[in-house]
Amino acid sequence: MKKNIALITGGLGFIGSTLAKTLIKRKIASNCILLDNFGSFINPLKTNYNDYRQKRIISDKRFIIERGDASNSQIVLNLLKKYKPSLVYHTAALPLAKIENLNATEASIGSIEATKNLIENLNFVRSLTKNYSIKRFVYFSSSMIYGDFKIKNIHENIEANPKEIYGTMKYAGEIITKGLCNYYNIPYTTIRPSAVYGPTDMNQRVSQIFIEKAIKQQKIIIQGKDEKLDFTYIKDLVNGVILASTKKNGINNTFNITNGRGRSLLEFVKILKKYFPKLNYEITPRDNFRPKRGTLSILKAYKLLGYKPKYSIEKGIKEYLSFLKEINFY
Repeated sequence: MKKNIALITGGLGFIGSTLAKTLIKRKIASNCILLDNFGSFINPLKTNYNDYRQKRIISDKRFIIERGDASNSQIVLNLLKKYKPSLVYHTAALPLAKIENLNATEASIGSIEATKNLIENLNFVRSLTKNYSIKRFVYFSSSMIYGDFKIKNIHENIEANPKEIYGTMKYAGEIITKGLCNYYNIPYTTIRPSAVYGPTDMNQRVSQIFIEKAIKQQKIIIQGKDEKLDFTYIKDLVNGVILASTKKNGINNTFNITNGRGRSLLEFVKILKKYFPKLNYEITPRDNFRPKRGTLSILKAYKLLGYKPKYSIEKGIKEYLSFLKEINFY
């Protein structure tokens, strides 16, 4: 494949940085422009906060870090004029649904304002630049757009029915991506991940919370005995994203990129207990504000892209713990 310049919004984030390293490693991109506002989405006074940003980047001229917000039109316009990326991955947004004082205005910035801003400026710069080809705009959505899972395997044709702020704004971004990209004739792909976990996550997702509590011998609170998530290891997600954004079958399409198997929170904790025998946990009633979730179907991604996840939660947890040992976390 011909080398490309890739622009990744949220490029120093958990997903964005892993994606950037993989694009360079596989020689899909010659350079990755990492646009990031260096924001934090957790309260460091109430959590065991670990900032992994320095571990997310390497000293390599192929990675170019630009500080700024993707919702700022002038910043985006300048970057597009300067680098003319052929691949744009829009990962920048609030990284998880449950954030203190989450409000619709804040949640809309990454999913709505930045999405609109990126697509309109891509079209504008392309109109000014001879032979500038945009191969793909990739929007990162969420499994939260489905709301409560009402069937065993949620496929992409299920009607979106978000029930909280995060899922609502993510779905709004999907509609904007589809409408504007179709209007401007920009090839796009929408990705719907679920419960992503792995090395350098620092946003207090449930997997990170459970693992760090197990290491520190703190009691783990499991909200809902039968609560299930389609836990997706970061390497599987990135592999699926690359397939979706480089294959023709991914053009103007939407994909669930997950593990394809819902596993309970209790299962996750019991796997951790094999590594930490003294681990204690307590099961409490589920948080009803969150949608009831489970398994997402990855049949479409398998058939059209050849996507096959390699990491069960058993394998993913083992590798995640190895990373934490390597950095002397425990």
